[in-house]
Amino acid sequence: MKKLFIYIGIIALVLSLGYTKSQAQIVNGAYKQTDIYEKKPMPLVSVRESDVFWSRMIWRVIDLREKMNIPLYYPTHEMDQRINLINLLLEGIENGQITPYDAQADDDFKIPMSFAQVKERFGAKATTEQRVNFDTGERENVVVQGEIRPTEIKQYMLKEEWYFDKQTSALHVRIIGICPIREYVREGDTSGQVQYQKLFWVYYPEARPLLATNLTMNPYNDARQVSFDDFFIKRTFSSYIVKQSNMYDNRDISAYLTGKDAMLESQRIEEEIFNYEQDLWEY
Repeated sequence: MKKLFIYIGIIALVLSLGYTKSQAQIVNGAYKQTDIYEKKPMPLVSVRESDVFWSRMIWRVIDLREKMNIPLYYPTHEMDQRINLINLLLEGIENGQITPYDAQADDDFKIPMSFAQVKERFGAKATTEQRVNFDTGERENVVVQGEIRPTEIKQYMLKEEWYFDKQTSALHVRIIGICPIREYVREGDTSGQVQYQKLFWVYYPEARPLLATNLTMNPYNDARQVSFDDFFIKRTFSSYIVKQSNMYDNRDISAYLTGKDAMLESQRIEEEIFNYEQDLWEY
């Protein structure tokens, strides 16, 4: 009888350990994804100044309402341990992984910002309101903390440099910075006119380690999803040019053209860059 109790105790212990182990290894899916957390940014080839005999700085806008760019907008809230690009950037800024720079001053990454300043750019600054205290029946000043609305980010601006490397005899591009653009309507504005505001610049090489360890959403195949860094480096986004480096204080296209003419000018610059490499060869 004593041996029987011992056997029952051993069996109960084994079953309890197996149950605990199964509980600890719960995986939300058929397999556990671990590669993305160990991934490092794809190394880029070093470039010597003497090898570059042509370059041009380009500013372009990525509109998140275009189908190709939807992976940067969704999910709007955390889902399956994934977040969208703006929430990822905000998380990196709050944790000190990346540094935001003032976009209202310039795009040369000169004036760093704090997370509190970033929140204020979102219109999430604290305000003082008078509210009735139901216990005393008197009015009191109450500090109300505003909230960040990530869904207001509908566009991103990229600053990039195109250059021709004579060692590889090819045209290359490097992303220098990324800037979220907020679309909103001012409080009390009855006209409903949409305002556009550049919030902050992020130096892209600094943000690459964070972007490389977070996945975008692939609408066609859950098993073949790419990181945010791969999304930009492989240029799987749709965009249009809004400015190129020029002697007129780097003015925007919108400063001298509007409507259809501005769109045609953007396409002309795109074709000019493409044709530069093609014109160097004989067929």
